[in-house]
Amino acid sequence: MFVPFENLPEESRIWIYQSNRKFSDAEFSEIETDLKSFLNEWAAHGTSLESSYLLKYNRFIILAVNQDVQAATGCSIDSSVEFIQSLEKKYSVDLLDKMNVTFKLGEHIAHKTLIDFKKMVKDKAVTENTIVFNNLVNNIEEFNESWEVPAMDSWHSRFF
Repeated sequence: MFVPFENLPEESRIWIYQSNRKFSDAEFSEIETDLKSFLNEWAAHGTSLESSYLLKYNRFIILAVNQDVQAATGCSIDSSVEFIQSLEKKYSVDLLDKMNVTFKLGEHIAHKTLIDFKKMVKDKAVTENTIVFNNLVNNIEEFNESWEVPAMDSWHSRFF
């Protein structure tokens, strides 16, 4: 069951999917329609999941579930991954590759492979103060506090 994102408690579990390219506004509008449809049907063992989404920077799809109402289970998580895979096919994008880094270069959102990001660190093209997207956050509270942070405050700090 879809609910507005702001109505979910901060302990709600989240999954962040980053695209290897920027979506057009039209694509994001279609994705939003598809997400609402999917979330209205999303269930765990026959029980609706109180869930929502955020779309950010025309690159990120964030799914959230209120685990206090009904926890997401293996099968329900699998169905969400299948949904994300369907978006990958429909839009010819990569949303599941965790070996990429997305970060801010001024107002621009950059997306690089981990190897390229390490090279940029070595070349001092990015610094410990570069704002990175820490997609390893687990819940809305962590998302609000630690998703967009200087590299030195995330798992990316190991490269400096």
